[in-house]
Amino acid sequence: MKKEKPAKKKVYKLKKNGINPQHFEVGQLKFYAILIPICAFMALPIIIIFMNAFKPLDELFAYPPRFYVRNPTWDSFRALFAISSTSNIPASRYLFNSIISSVATVVCTLVISTSAGYVLSKKRFRARPALMEINNLALMFCSVAVAIPRYFVISYLGLLDNFWSNVIPLLATPVGVFLVKQFIDGLPDALIEAAVIDGANDYQILLKIIMPLVKPALSTLTIMTFQSAWGSEVASTNYINNESLKTFAFYLHTLSASGTVSGQGVAAAATLILFVPNLIIFIFMQSKVMSTMAHSGIK
Repeated sequence: MKKEKPAKKKVYKLKKNGINPQHFEVGQLKFYAILIPICAFMALPIIIIFMNAFKPLDELFAYPPRFYVRNPTWDSFRALFAISSTSNIPASRYLFNSIISSVATVVCTLVISTSAGYVLSKKRFRARPALMEINNLALMFCSVAVAIPRYFVISYLGLLDNFWSNVIPLLATPVGVFLVKQFIDGLPDALIEAAVIDGANDYQILLKIIMPLVKPALSTLTIMTFQSAWGSEVASTNYINNESLKTFAFYLHTLSASGTVSGQGVAAAATLILFVPNLIIFIFMQSKVMSTMAHSGIK
């Protein structure tokens, strides 16, 4: 009798590229079939913003409304700056105020949040738990809930009708302190101790060790802070009366509230100008944001 040959065991070899192959494979088609429709659906608002900005007025108010633009034009952008040229304050002044205030807010927020996160994470003092609890409780309050106390603080500081009122109210970011502190918690204490033994002070440790190692968190905080500062019109509405100190977001709000037909085209062009910086910053920093999410998932 012939002996039956033993059945060969199937051996599944792990591909060299792991779960993220560097080249296209047939197995990826199922992922593309799901992700491409989702991405297309999520991109619709962005496409609409670009389309509306270049639509002439007859297409902007056409019924039924068209998704795409047939005759793109720059008339809305020309009208935007033509309207501002007839007033005492040009649109470029509002845009300049927004750029300066947003950059100042981002830089100050990064410094404050990183410093506070470092102290709350690596320093040991009696009030540390209480301060962390206060910061966590501050996460519960939305900006509307603290609008009146914030106004009193600005008033007592003498910052009413002052350019810095565009910056200072946005520096209190409990989310930023919490995010950076969580990242710094993951750094080994031995790294800080070695720097202290080498003679580094707290400022050197913060600038040369902490900040380079928490770049993903800082990138995420940069996006969040810039978006809130760039689109904020609270200070221009509540704290500032001088038109030359107001921001581009406030100028856009006044155009949208005009209610005129021509004003809607101008508002569409201004919306695009207000949107593009946010899109550019996110495109350049999205990899760091993904690293932040991955780190949060691991923790």
